[in-house]
Amino acid sequence: MAGLGIGLIGTGYMGKCHALAWNAVAATFGDVERPRLVTLAEVNPALAAKKAGEFGFAKSTGTWRDLLADPQIDVISVTTPNQFHAEMAIAALEAGKHVWCEKPMAPKLEDAVCMRDAAARSGKVAAMGYNYIQNPMIRQIKDLLAEGAIGTVNHVRVEMDEDFMADPRAPFYWKSEASSGYGALDDFAVHPLSLLFTLFGHVQSVVADMAKPYATRPAADGGERAVENHDIASVLMRLEGGISVVLMASRAAWGRKGRIALQIFGSAGSILYDQERMNEFEIYRTDGNPQTQGYARVLAAPQHKPYDRFIPAPGHGLGFNDLKVIECRELITALGGQPAHLIGFEEGLRIERSVHAMAKSFGSRGWVEISG
Repeated sequence: MAGLGIGLIGTGYMGKCHALAWNAVAATFGDVERPRLVTLAEVNPALAAKKAGEFGFAKSTGTWRDLLADPQIDVISVTTPNQFHAEMAIAALEAGKHVWCEKPMAPKLEDAVCMRDAAARSGKVAAMGYNYIQNPMIRQIKDLLAEGAIGTVNHVRVEMDEDFMADPRAPFYWKSEASSGYGALDDFAVHPLSLLFTLFGHVQSVVADMAKPYATRPAADGGERAVENHDIASVLMRLEGGISVVLMASRAAWGRKGRIALQIFGSAGSILYDQERMNEFEIYRTDGNPQTQGYARVLAAPQHKPYDRFIPAPGHGLGFNDLKVIECRELITALGGQPAHLIGFEEGLRIERSVHAMAKSFGSRGWVEISG
């Protein structure tokens, strides 16, 4: 794909992450044309102009719809708060643009369905921003599972914990609004769900609990505002093939910064992985000498592709933004009509259905089967 024209909506954490990826993908991989960073959109025109200069975009605008009619733009990155994803992604697809949208798809399931349908009608590539699945270590774990390195998998435990909402006096902001979704489930736990899907397949049934560690947070006016969603979630689930899973997620876990702890237990061993140590995993096999048997640590290295595109030596380590560069390259692969390691809107909708089934289970206090 020669000289893709890029439009970006949003200048926050993930907006910058997308911009870094678009800037780095050609230099990193060396087999694609350098994308053209055409226009950056941000609701504040002054901020849009400032960030366009920092990120390397030729133009800026305070109106995101300006991107839709621009013939120079081929792909639109949507990196806004969750409640705006559906409107923007659907409009972009209907305007004939490819879409790279940050997770989750949308707070409302019906909006996520509309996003999937719009993508199908458009014939354009519509990809979700699940960059953790791009980690060469996750790819290696998937290969080990496929070759039966730990036998038949029977149980998985996954925890996702961060502490960015652990302080009870932290001010209320949009992530605590009901309009942004259920909280820990869809803003957060969709990441481990993307890993579970990548490694094992989709969720079939769930029973869930959610909790609010703090009922209110300080409001901008000096008072208190009620927290409208849940920062903690605990889920039991069954995956395709009958694998049992325990999923726990907290946005209020002091001391945890970027933890996705994955424990995979099989009939002939186990695998341990933690996102806070994303350049390694541990594997235990039962086929060794019992006197020296134990977990072996595997460090990321050039043979774990595409690590080699970044660093020529083992043990030096990739970072979060590097995974986004890999995801960007996969998106370009998909735009070229080739199979790509991505979660598209169709598969993304399956993850959304899982989240909404969990919320339904919390309300009904029972198991919920997932269909569709």
